[in-house]
Amino acid sequence: MTALAALLAAGIPVGGHYPWPCAAVSETVWRDAATTLADGALTLLGLWGEPGRAHMALLEEPAAIAVVSLDCPDGHYPSVGAMHAPAIRLERAMRDLFGLIPEGLPDTRPWLDHGRWGEDMPPAASYPFLPAIGEALHQIPVGPVHAGIIEPGHFRFTAQGETVVRLEERLGYVHKGIEALLSDAQIARAERIVARTSGDSTVAYSLGFARAVEAALDITPPPRAVWLRAVMAELERLANHFGDFGAICNDASFAIVLAHCAVLRERVLRAASACFGHRLMMDRIVPGGVAVDLGAAGIARLRDLLPTLGDAFAPLVALYDKTASLLDRTVTTGILKPELARRFGAGGYVGRASGRNFDARKQPGYPPYDELRFDVPVLTDGDVNARVWIRVHEIRESLGLLEQLLTRLPDGPVLMSLENVSSGPGEGMALVEAFRGDLLVWLRIVEGRVQRCHLRDASWFQWPLLEAVIEGNIVADFPLCNKSFNCSYSGHDL
Repeated sequence: MTALAALLAAGIPVGGHYPWPCAAVSETVWRDAATTLADGALTLLGLWGEPGRAHMALLEEPAAIAVVSLDCPDGHYPSVGAMHAPAIRLERAMRDLFGLIPEGLPDTRPWLDHGRWGEDMPPAASYPFLPAIGEALHQIPVGPVHAGIIEPGHFRFTAQGETVVRLEERLGYVHKGIEALLSDAQIARAERIVARTSGDSTVAYSLGFARAVEAALDITPPPRAVWLRAVMAELERLANHFGDFGAICNDASFAIVLAHCAVLRERVLRAASACFGHRLMMDRIVPGGVAVDLGAAGIARLRDLLPTLGDAFAPLVALYDKTASLLDRTVTTGILKPELARRFGAGGYVGRASGRNFDARKQPGYPPYDELRFDVPVLTDGDVNARVWIRVHEIRESLGLLEQLLTRLPDGPVLMSLENVSSGPGEGMALVEAFRGDLLVWLRIVEGRVQRCHLRDASWFQWPLLEAVIEGNIVADFPLCNKSFNCSYSGHDL
């Protein structure tokens, strides 16, 4: 019996949870799950709460997934973070949002609550950053307000000269109360809220939410809608990867690549607007299918665009690869060790640049990717350069995927009505691949309304790793490391 199967067997099956099993477990089994995570036999996919209950999603690689739930009638539960560090920030957020107290949590500071939710919390200015002890150390506070239009986040550097000894992040400045807004929301309203969680990943969030709703209601959208969803997802991936490639080069003072990549990104966004009616394709993916079809003119436009993008991107990659001064800034900078990437279950280009071969489109997989040919690029160097090259390879793969999708796009309707669908209680979960990595959506539907919904961005497991990779690097290399991760503030802060 596998580790995941043993945990499920020790609990009581929860009916109506799709597509993966869920078991109600005792505190003893909950602790066993935490121990199994710490031993590396399982990967933490998500950890979230609701009043009086805690939930944990677990992955047994390559593709076995399950949820264990623990009733917390007194508001307390055994801390997972006490044994498995990736859970610490999630448990701090659970306490802030629902008052659930993780017994034994090694870090008891508030996380999303900045001292403005109640009089019993200390003000944000008194947040106790972790100390660093040594001679000639100094601190550099950066943010939460940054130059340009970057979202707010505070970075506290402790440095010795120019060398970073410790970095600690303070996030939560763009907390929007999303889980509270989703509570008891109509499905149509919930979809619009979810789509606005993190604007650069609006397609991925909408896709995850739609798939979770469809799992809970046991419905299947029309085939054409499924393929159109993938078209939008790959367009979103392209736009973001083009932007990131240019921005990383710009942070190494090589602005010419940023200028050219901005043009490529703009071409993708304009094509998305022309084909789907919105530059970011927001609200175009809905439970039951998609809200807009793609006509023959749109297909022709996208097929003409693909070779143009590929031809324009190739010389930029060559320029990057042949510019010694640029490579001097990215090669061996900000190394994320493979064992740390595995421990945190790092997804997307962060994990794949450090040897973790995981892509939700393949594992556990979902339509139509199970019918498409594409490779998942994996490197092991784990530095900024590796994260750049993962993006380069993924751009090439996305161009190929779009060609397949447009060539084989099936005919038929694009939306099924939910009006006559049974609205009995059901819980659904989905794992989709956003451009940053795997994105988890869990929800419960009761009488046709979303009773509870939890969203977990890939950034939850990437932000802590950014703190690790900057240690030993110089302060001036932080923008490169930060941009090579490009974690979401808004998707994290909820």
